[in-house]
Amino acid sequence: MVNRHILTLTEVVNEKMKEVLLLNSKFFSLDDEKQIKILNAAIKVYVQKGYDHASTNEIVKEAGISKGLLFHYFKNKKTLYLFLFDHCVKVVMEDFYKKTVMGEPDFFKRLNDMTLIKIELLQTYPDIFRFFERVMLEESEQIRSDFQSRIKEFSASSSTWLFDGIDHSRFREDLDLEKAIKSMMWTFQGLSEEYLMKAKMKQQELDYDEVFAESKAYIEMFKQAFYK
Repeated sequence: MVNRHILTLTEVVNEKMKEVLLLNSKFFSLDDEKQIKILNAAIKVYVQKGYDHASTNEIVKEAGISKGLLFHYFKNKKTLYLFLFDHCVKVVMEDFYKKTVMGEPDFFKRLNDMTLIKIELLQTYPDIFRFFERVMLEESEQIRSDFQSRIKEFSASSSTWLFDGIDHSRFREDLDLEKAIKSMMWTFQGLSEEYLMKAKMKQQELDYDEVFAESKAYIEMFKQAFYK
């Protein structure tokens, strides 16, 4: 039986991709090799420069295409950026679902398994995750609201899925589970933001080994505090 909350999260991603397909149908008529060259070039330039300072001239040079050809597929720099984000999310989430074993009732075992899958995905898609880092730190007013709405939708759907089907009997009877869940989500959100800001201030890439090691320590701490 397929988990309904997985479908919900998939539908959020797919709904965005429907918009992408309608706006960029010409792009998908290209052969796969050319699509990959353009996407990889855009990721590289956006990661290096950020949205405001990224130049379409640099992107077309990196991709080996003309500027006119790029604008034949994408209306402007913003359209390309949003398309790139939605496409990368879809690629990663589809792989995530393939690797995720559903039905694990132990909440903290589920969290730990997800951490291991994220590590594997980081090794598979390092450039995409560098792009996600840049997106999370993006300060451009032109696109900030677009990403805030997207990230809010993805977070809400993924959080619902994360807690679906867990064995509540493992938690302490005197525990306010709703508050416990909020405290855990806020902790991991704050942890991510802290490491992202440290990486930004030091102008270096995120140390994922350190992030995941601390995440696992928090998982164990919450397990000891919240389970019987």
